[in-house]
Amino acid sequence: MLDPSSSDDTGGESDPEVAREPATKADGSFSLKSGAESRADGSRQRQHTAPLKQGQPAAAAAAGDGHSAHQNLRGGSTGEEEERRERERVQREEEEHKVQLQIYVFVLRCIAYPFNAKQPTDMARRQQKVHKQQLQAARERFQAFLNGETQIAADEAFCNAVRSYCEGFLKSERVCRMVQSGSCSANDFREVFKKNIERRVRSLPEMDGLSKETVLSSWLAKYDAIYGGDEDAWRRQRRGGQRPHLGAELILSKEQLYEMFRLVLGVRKFEHQLLYNACQLDNADEQAAQIRRELDGRLQLVERIAKERRCPELASGDAELYVEELRSSVNLLMANLESLPVSKGGADFKQKLKRSSAGGTFLDLGDDVDVLSKADVSLSFALEVVIVEVQGLKSLAPNRIVYCTMEVEGGEKLQTDQAEASRPQWATQGDFVTTHPLPCVKVKLFTESTGVLALEDKELGRVLLKPTANGPKQAHFQPMQVPKNSQDVELRIKLAVRMDKPPNMKHSGYLYALGHRVWKRWKRRYFVLVQVSQYTFAMCSYREKKPEPQELMQLEGYTVDYCRPQPGLQGGAVFFNALREGDLVVFACDDEQDRLLWVQALCRATGQSYKPAPPPHANRRKADTPSSPISLDLCERQGVEELVSASPCRLDHTRLFGILQKQTLRHRMNDSFSCLGWFSPGQVFVLDEYCARYGVGGCQRHLSYLKELMDLSENNTLVDPTLLHYSYAFCASHVHGNRPDGTGTVTLEEKEQFQAVRTRLMRLLDNHITHFRYCFPFGRPDGALKATLSLLERVLMKDVVSTPLGSEEMKKVLRRCLEKAAAVNYGQLLEFANWKAGAKRLEDAVRLAELVVEVLQQNDEHHAEAFSLWPELMREHAEHFLALYRLDLDLALEAQPVDSWSSFPLFQLLNGFLAADAQLCDGPFHKHLQDAFVPLVVRYVDLMESSIAQSVHRGFQQETWHSVKNGSATSEDLFWKLNALQMLALELDWPEPAFAEHLQRRLKLMASDMTEACVKRTKSAFDAQLQKVSKWTELRVPLCACTMLNVVADAKRRCPELCALDTGQETDTQWQHYHSKIDVLIDDAFQDMISALVAKLGAVLDAVLSKLSRYDEGTLLSSILSFTVKAAAKYVEVPKSGTDLADAYVTFVRQNQDILRERIGDELCIEKIFDQWYSVSTKAVCVWLEDRLDLQLHVYQLKSLIKMVKKGYRDFRLQGVADGTLNGKSYVTVYNRLTVEEATLAVKAGDALDGVSMRDSDQDDD
Repeated sequence: MLDPSSSDDTGGESDPEVAREPATKADGSFSLKSGAESRADGSRQRQHTAPLKQGQPAAAAAAGDGHSAHQNLRGGSTGEEEERRERERVQREEEEHKVQLQIYVFVLRCIAYPFNAKQPTDMARRQQKVHKQQLQAARERFQAFLNGETQIAADEAFCNAVRSYCEGFLKSERVCRMVQSGSCSANDFREVFKKNIERRVRSLPEMDGLSKETVLSSWLAKYDAIYGGDEDAWRRQRRGGQRPHLGAELILSKEQLYEMFRLVLGVRKFEHQLLYNACQLDNADEQAAQIRRELDGRLQLVERIAKERRCPELASGDAELYVEELRSSVNLLMANLESLPVSKGGADFKQKLKRSSAGGTFLDLGDDVDVLSKADVSLSFALEVVIVEVQGLKSLAPNRIVYCTMEVEGGEKLQTDQAEASRPQWATQGDFVTTHPLPCVKVKLFTESTGVLALEDKELGRVLLKPTANGPKQAHFQPMQVPKNSQDVELRIKLAVRMDKPPNMKHSGYLYALGHRVWKRWKRRYFVLVQVSQYTFAMCSYREKKPEPQELMQLEGYTVDYCRPQPGLQGGAVFFNALREGDLVVFACDDEQDRLLWVQALCRATGQSYKPAPPPHANRRKADTPSSPISLDLCERQGVEELVSASPCRLDHTRLFGILQKQTLRHRMNDSFSCLGWFSPGQVFVLDEYCARYGVGGCQRHLSYLKELMDLSENNTLVDPTLLHYSYAFCASHVHGNRPDGTGTVTLEEKEQFQAVRTRLMRLLDNHITHFRYCFPFGRPDGALKATLSLLERVLMKDVVSTPLGSEEMKKVLRRCLEKAAAVNYGQLLEFANWKAGAKRLEDAVRLAELVVEVLQQNDEHHAEAFSLWPELMREHAEHFLALYRLDLDLALEAQPVDSWSSFPLFQLLNGFLAADAQLCDGPFHKHLQDAFVPLVVRYVDLMESSIAQSVHRGFQQETWHSVKNGSATSEDLFWKLNALQMLALELDWPEPAFAEHLQRRLKLMASDMTEACVKRTKSAFDAQLQKVSKWTELRVPLCACTMLNVVADAKRRCPELCALDTGQETDTQWQHYHSKIDVLIDDAFQDMISALVAKLGAVLDAVLSKLSRYDEGTLLSSILSFTVKAAAKYVEVPKSGTDLADAYVTFVRQNQDILRERIGDELCIEKIFDQWYSVSTKAVCVWLEDRLDLQLHVYQLKSLIKMVKKGYRDFRLQGVADGTLNGKSYVTVYNRLTVEEATLAVKAGDALDGVSMRDSDQDDD
């Protein structure tokens, strides 16, 4: 047997995640009985002489040694106990590996000659897993997009969707768990985003020319661009087409299946090669014969069972039916074998995978491998021949000239310089290039001929050299062959021949070799290890003077190891060999160091993971390294023969298949695909073939599968419930006699195992539904929760087959699970939020409420569809969940101060969610929430009403009437508070209609009262202010009066918003009357204030007209004023009479117009003031003139009136007074009278008006 060190597999070929089958007994723990005989033996412990039984006596002996060691341990040391345990562990691992090798033999035969199953082509393609690094990269890419670090253009709606997806999904702890369990794919990420944006896009308004499907497609394209990072579509497509593990999902060749199950069962490469050759897997006739032998053995076993009546205990059926079913199964296999064409050995595997540029998992070592030819191997050597000197030259005179020539066979000839015979020294170097690994170098010594007729120089001696790349590089003396009768018998030449190795030549030397395909005779040859390409190496043998190899062997697929001397082979001291399927080549050399170098070079060339170690005499055995049950040594092949010759009918294939299925499932769960427990097509094919060929029952197969799937699921690995459902339904149908696989007998063991599996499955489903948020996060895998509920309904059936389950019983189970789920979800939520028991901070309560709402929204979005048949249960689950939050909510509200209103946002958050949910609206929690906040709202409104009233009273007492926005500081504060209070009531969106209507009416009434108080106070202050102003042309409208007008105008504008109920609610006659009262009050006050202001402005005109009355004709004062002006005009320059008074009035009008236009914000108010002011002014002038119809106007009166009327008309027209008002009856009367007076005065006094005229002209002085 090979020592353990030589079997140490450091290359990591076996799957590190493959779990070993634990040993349950020390004696016979790995016994491989046949299923039929082990069941028939009952309580008997009889063991058969199967090949693997050889290890059982050793196990028993080890157990005995362990017992004696235990007796001695009482006085021994701890080190002895640890050493004993280590020996037991190594022995146990060896036994386990032996079992796996036996299983591997059966698997090899199933792959090599299948005649029952085919690789399925209709299985769903699985998606690639997302790893932690990919999750982190996705988070960084989406965060970079949100930070604006990418070139992807997007609108605000898409950014909001990405932000929600990033915060709610990518950063979720449940996603991390999915990724860690290996059950999450990039497709899951995309589907969650798609579901999220579909809900958002549906809520968007319709847009002309842009459909929602187009928006959805655009958003998904942007998502793909963000998720893909900097790679463009072409690179992603190319990378997707070269995935290294893509082969696991395709139809695999035989070689790929061998490689897969070698990794599944932890078989080393050289073990596979030995078993491959021993089983003759490349011989179809041998495989067919093996199947015939197996079937004959099974028929004999059936007959023996029928004869001895040793059938297992049956829960259904009898012994005769059991035997008949066994016989029928064998006959079916015979029929399948008979249906195969004789010319073709087994099913064809024509679809093969090429080696991926990225390095695939499986290598196609079949017939399609490129075969090297001799022309593919080319070598080029550089030769350096250095001639130093010649000694022993006695036949020539000292002055004779000598020289040397050198040549390589088939190449050019070179010559040294000439030298005297007394000193024949040169140190000349010749460089050659050759393609011969064994070249021939000729060096000759010549002397010049002195004869006249001599045509050639005389040859004195020659030497023939055969250098190799491993030869010496230093110069040394070589004896030369001399012609007959020469006196220079001891002639010798000192030279050096250096032959450099080309880069593709890895090793060379002489070896003995014997193989099956090449080097079929044991003889000594010159070998060169040549690297043809990065992945291709060849072992070539050469002859002398030949550039091409005589024979070559491509090293791909070979395993190299040391071996002992082979009997019958003469030549060579130390041996090693190269092994692959269908071939074995033995090499030998004369030196141990040379063998070591050859083995190392060949190991590097083959790329094997198995690391050979020197023979046992060179290294001591390592106790902690498990050895292989089989060896590469030809002298120690007993283990191989035992495995290959084991009779399948004597082994318990139910147990062996359980081990195979378990290891295969673990291997599948650890590959790069998110399989969720589904086998690959190649794995399904091999398992189907194994079950059919070796008689593993369908029920036992699915029971084992269920156990393994439940083990994975209990370890937080996501498993597709559809698999559980299918296997459970199959087992249930079989146990209850429905013959899903045509088998009518049910053993008692199968029934007991089924009951145990059903109980365990019920607990598992109960746990999954209770933890549905964490077992099926974000509704992934798609439809898994719904399938789980369907499976639960199947498990709860009375007879598990035909009797439908009552809806009430199913509801009862789901209700219990969802009640526990509410507690679990809320507990996880408190842990996530770092909530401390008894926390009373309102911020913490709001944060917790946000998480509660988020959880309920996610339940509705991702999980409600699965519970669509029981919507009331999801409502009850939500109410239970909210009831748990209710306790923390009440504690937080009770801890708030009485006069604190910061809890209203909490109500808005919860009420907004509950009101929008038809299931939870007006539910128990919703009503409790209203009851908790009604006192707070009422108290808040009471205090606000009192506060606003006090602020109005104090504000108007201290009001300075400076303009602030649309009014004064007090009015702005009042209207802001009233609006904010009503907006708060609106945002609360109180769900109860009666209280909501009451609250709105009360706030509207409060606004009416406060507005009325504001208007009355403002009007009172306005009247007081007008009493203080002047009545002459120095009068300027006070700025505070303008502010007061703005306050009333703003109150009038805000009144419909603050004081009127919504449309359709003003049905109360009393309320309509009250509302009309406040409107009338504001209108009256506003009109009174405008009238008072106009009256004050009109009083100034009355004063001016009164002053002009002093110039009336026939009065004493008029004569005095006229005479005084004329007398003074003789001596000094006197201002034009009437210009100063008219100018003062015009200035008064214009400046007040500017003040009103600038300070009053209501345009309607300005128009009213200007209309009334113009009308009052025109009427006053008209009345004044009517009182003087019988009198002719004084020139000064006429000049002043013309200027005042004419300028006033123009100014008010510029301020926007309508033409109808400007050209009213009063104005027409005034205009006609002044025109007549102007004409009369022009006749009498000529140019007495100094150019002042009623005619329109631009020459008037402004």
